[in-house]
Amino acid sequence: MVNGFSVLAIIPARGGSKGVPLKNIRHFRGKPLLAWTIESARNCQEIDRLILSSDHPEIMDVARHYGCEVPFVRPGAMATDQATSVEVALHALRTLPVRYDYFLWLQPTSPFRRVEDMRTALTLLIEGRNTSCVSVCRSHKPPEWMYRLHADHTMRPILAAAEAATNRQQIPPAYVINGAVYGCAVPWFMEVRKFVDDATKAFIMDERYSIDIDTELDFKLGELLPEG
Repeated sequence: MVNGFSVLAIIPARGGSKGVPLKNIRHFRGKPLLAWTIESARNCQEIDRLILSSDHPEIMDVARHYGCEVPFVRPGAMATDQATSVEVALHALRTLPVRYDYFLWLQPTSPFRRVEDMRTALTLLIEGRNTSCVSVCRSHKPPEWMYRLHADHTMRPILAAAEAATNRQQIPPAYVINGAVYGCAVPWFMEVRKFVDDATKAFIMDERYSIDIDTELDFKLGELLPEG
């Protein structure tokens, strides 16, 4: 709880990952990938309740083992490639009999997310009186250098000014959503049904803590990172 406001944390972890089957419970640096997010969230005292949204029995068992509540089974329709994160979050918020003021959306593919990052999100939301916030990190490549390819492999710049952007030092820094932390006021989210809008506040996370573990290569690279 923060300043009298209640906080829910939701970890989404479906079982149907096609790139790396059951990636959320695959061992990563000595324990299931999911366990990293559970442990960090449990260490964030501002979170009143931590729950898992999953359709898979084995994932739910792992979550319970590491101390995460599993109050419901996610319906199959909410565990497909077509189901959006917004739909999954809305289902969780509507299914729980208790209503919360704010919630954090914590994807298990961000194992290096720190307690400080969750607290930063809650500070932005509650003390800053904002409706939503999201974690970002600086992009390696500026969008001015990005292109889409036509069928014949000729290129079309994504940004109209891309052709003039040749000197990186003259290009303003760009940031990407890193997927580690989304935070929303529950009434606002239930009404607008989105995580991000034009008023969403961003907070910058260090690249070291922004790594998203989604592919076999991500698992291998993540294992090579030094501790701390």
